[in-house]
Parts: sequence; structure tokens; C-alpha cells
Amino acid sequence: MKIMVDSSRSPHARLRPVCVSDVTLTDSFWAPRIETNRAVTIPSQHAHLETTGRVDNFRRASGRKVGLGFQGDWFFNDSDVYKWLEAASWELACRPDPELDTLCDAVIDEIAAAQQPDGYLNTYFMFEREKERWTNTRDLHEMYCAGHFIQAAVAHFRATDKKSALEIAIKLADHIDRQFPTEKPCACGHEECELALIELYRVTSEQKYLLLAQRMIDARGQKPALCGGGRYWQDHQPFVEQKEVTGHAVRMLYLCSGATDVVLETGNAAYRAALDAIFENFVTRRIYVTGGAGSRYEGEAFGSDWELTSERAYTETCAAIGSVMWCWRMLLLTGEAKFADLIEHTLYNAVLPGLSESGREYFYQNPLADRGTHRRQEWFGCACCPPNVARLLAQLPGYFAATDDSGKIYLTLYAQGEIRVGNTKIKITSEYPWDGKLTLEAVGDAPALMLRIPGWAAHTGPPITGGGGGSSGGATDGWREVPLIDGKATLTLDLAMEPRRIVAEGRALALRGQVALARGPLIYCVEQVDHEKADAWDLTLPDDAPLTLEKKPGWVALRARGLAQKSGVLYTSPDPGGQTLTPTPITAIPYFAWANRTPGPMTVWLQRSPG
Repeated sequence: MKIMVDSSRSPHARLRPVCVSDVTLTDSFWAPRIETNRAVTIPSQHAHLETTGRVDNFRRASGRKVGLGFQGDWFFNDSDVYKWLEAASWELACRPDPELDTLCDAVIDEIAAAQQPDGYLNTYFMFEREKERWTNTRDLHEMYCAGHFIQAAVAHFRATDKKSALEIAIKLADHIDRQFPTEKPCACGHEECELALIELYRVTSEQKYLLLAQRMIDARGQKPALCGGGRYWQDHQPFVEQKEVTGHAVRMLYLCSGATDVVLETGNAAYRAALDAIFENFVTRRIYVTGGAGSRYEGEAFGSDWELTSERAYTETCAAIGSVMWCWRMLLLTGEAKFADLIEHTLYNAVLPGLSESGREYFYQNPLADRGTHRRQEWFGCACCPPNVARLLAQLPGYFAATDDSGKIYLTLYAQGEIRVGNTKIKITSEYPWDGKLTLEAVGDAPALMLRIPGWAAHTGPPITGGGGGSSGGATDGWREVPLIDGKATLTLDLAMEPRRIVAEGRALALRGQVALARGPLIYCVEQVDHEKADAWDLTLPDDAPLTLEKKPGWVALRARGLAQKSGVLYTSPDPGGQTLTPTPITAIPYFAWANRTPGPMTVWLQRSPG
């Protein structure tokens, strides 16, 4: 069986994903990270699941272990086990691993033993808490946990052809369907079950799961509120009337992912209009320059328009993953390159910072400025982010290409490696993202390659040579078509990667008078370890200071002649005599790499000087 990131053959999809096993990355950037995820991250996470009692909770529920109370501080701890199982299943889809296969079977066996005769599955609501089941769908995450198991079960079935987990998922989904029939719809306080049910529909063809997912979405904003919530829970108005990202960031983005899945299956026009409006609000007013989502520690939530402070940015790793999930579905639905652009940007600058170079430590929050106190940790009491990172990295190869009904192959992300779609093989040679030059050789029966021209490269020179089409300029729609002539195409895609400056809209008050640096798909930051003679927060970058490149182990740095601006007085006169400006060299590194060296101040945004 073939496993895909979104494996639908959905009737309303413009593009269709390729199989995750059909993409082999051999680059020096993503390939080692994927290998580390397989060899280090997934095994170490399973060890944490055991030592923190998360797997023991299933043994307690089944009676295999007695004398235990529920282990852990959070009632949704089951979901961490499920996300780990999904990550492991994606790895099995990419490469056979008998040891990991056996470990998955053992975990599934513990889950199966804990499932109740009526299909209910949640280890928190056992024994003394049995009467509390389904009494608080707003706050206690029963559907959220169920959704993560259903997703894991579908991935495991597609990867292995085994039905052990899928049969549990079907029983669980049937239980929820009986508990909340058409005349008794319910909205969960933490979305996730919606998109999982649609995945279950895709492998079983049981329409009741699609209808149940849509009932959950349609239940939002009803009066009286079925979820009992408000904006924080996306329950303040019906989904089709919502026009902005609001409330808890992860929940909002999961809701949009589920709603997009409904559109992919049904073509629901009202959902599509809401999704377009919500996306516009997200990317024009409430997204960080890194692609991060969620500005408030309070409620892990989106803030108001242009509320984009740096030091207090919450930008949870899970929210960035939610953004990737949503944008991938919107890309499949529309074929619009802007969604692939945001996927790439978010992967490099908002997801990847959440994982250390070792593959063992994680960020929950990803601030854009820090004094050196925020460091990655091996695990968390609320450990939603670590297994979420693992499952995304495990399925990452599947994000690199898609096809349409005509057989054209869309290259949605770039890296060195090979992509096989049907009888067509594409070999890519590149040092992306450090170098924008890619050499592509395609052989097969696909009619054409569709090359994404990223937004940051759309206005730079003629990027494509060869391929039977000669030289060509940038593509206004984000794609450039290169036909295969006599079943072959050899071409060079050269995306100019000059360093560039970014400034924010004036209504983002926290960012006025500041500038950020970027090159290619990467956002940069400055760290104290590279600046011995000035505090990183005191650095000023003149508008006319040239930006140059410096190759360092593991990344390409940006260099400039800047200024260190410090008066020593909290408030002072704006005249030149009120502050001291000292010429200072500035070194900026990719933001994803910060906090892997000596702790110290860091910032993405620098003070800007007219020069």
C-alpha cells in the first residue's frame, strides 16, 4: 500500500500528493535531519513515553498493571502516544524496519487492550472517572485524543497493510458517531478529530465519518453554544461566518485543516469562502515574519491584528505544524503556489527551530527575541510538540511533489534527491537552501514538470535554462511549465539568493523602525555569541550597509557593517548627542539554528538606520 501526506483521491482536489516513499532526499540539509528523526528522535521519544508513564496509562486501563493512578499532569497524555505511533508509521512507510515494526505492534496491543467494549478509548476517564465521559467536550479533549489515534491508525494501515490499529479506530469512531448523532451534534474544544475522521472516511469509504466531521464543524457558533465556548474555542460564530484566525492558534489551524478536507471531498462553497477570508487575515495581519503563529502566552492564542511582539511571541511549534498541514490541504485544493511558498517558509523558520541539531531537545515556544534564558528541553509535562515534530519530519518527503489529472508533476519544495511518479523519474542536484541553483533531469511519460518559482525569487532574472524551452522569466502564477520532449528534460533552475531586508507594516507598532534579514527561504537572526563587543539587542543596521555572505559550518551567515547603539539611559533625547553609536560588525545566522551554542541575547529584528 502507498502512503501519502494527504492520501485522498478527493473529487475536488486540483493536485494530488505523491507517495512518501517515492521521494528520496539525498541533500545535506533535510536528509540528515530525517535520518536523525528516524535514528534518534523517534526512539528517544518512545523512551520518554515509557518513563513518564504515558504507555503505562494504557496498561492501567486494561488491568495489565494494577495499583497505579493516572500518570502525568495532563488529561490528554494519550495523544502523545498516538502522535508517536503516527510518526513511527510514516517511517515504516519510507523504509522497512523490523524492530520499529515490532515496537509499533506492541504499542498497538496495549491500546487495543485498553479500549472499552463499546469502543470508548481514553485512559484518563477510567475507573473513578468513568462517569465523567463526554461531560465536558469543551475542555477535556476526548475527541482531540480520539482524533490523534484515528490519524495514527490510518497511517499505520497505509504503511503496513495491517488492520490492528484501524479496527480500533473504526470502533472508536463508531462510538463517537453513536454518542453524537445528527440530532445531538457536538463541537470539541480542541479540534483534531475532524480531519482524522475524513482520513478514516478515505480508507473505509464510510460516508458517516465524513458527515460526522462536518457535523462537528457546523456545530460551532450555534446558540446555545454546543461547545459552551467563545472565540478562544472558535465557537463564537458558525464556521462559515468566521473571517479571521482567532483564539488558540493550534486549534484554529486544525479547524481550518479539517474544513479544507471537507471542501476537498464535497466542494462546500461556504466553507471555501470562509477559508479564503481566514487565510487572508492570517497572512496579512497575524503571522510572524518567521511564519510563526500565535502571539500570546495567554491561551497560546492569536492576538489582534498586527500584534506581533518579538520577545513575548508564543509561536508554538505545534501551531507552525498546524499551518503546514492547512497550507498543504489548500495547495491540493487550489494548486496555488502561494500555499507551497508558505509551507516552505514555515518549515525552515517556524517548525525547524523547534528541534535541536541533536534531535533530542525541543522548543515549545519560539520567540523572536530572547536574553539567553529560553533553551530547548528534552521533554515537557505538556509534550504535544515533540511527537508533532517527529510525525511531520517522518512524512516530510511527501511534501516535495504533487501531480494533477493530466499527469504533470509539480515540484512543490526543493532539495537534492530523486522523485519517482509513475514511470517518471526526476533527479535533482542542488545545495538548496544555501544555493539557489538546481539541476534537474527528468525521464518518463509525464507531459511536463511544473517548477515553483518562490515569491522571493519571482522578480529576479531568467531562472530557467534548458528543458527544451530555452530561457524563461519568472512565473506570475508561481509555476513555470517545462515540457518533457521525447520523454526527457534536462534543465537548470537558478533562483537568485541575494540577501534582502524586510520591514513590517507601520501598524505593527512593535516592529516600527526595525529591519529583518532574509536570504532565499531563510529568515536570519543575530546571536550574542557572534558579537563580543556589543549586546545583540543594541545592534543597528544602516539601510545602505552592504550584506555579504560568509560560509560557516552548518550554514551560510550574513555579514554587514553595523552600529552598536547604547546610551546607558532608559529614556533620553533623540538628538545625536543623546546616544552613542559605535561601528560594529554584524553577523546574522539562520534563525532555525539559534540556541545551539553559548546562551546569550538573540533577536530577529534589528534597529534600522537610514544610513
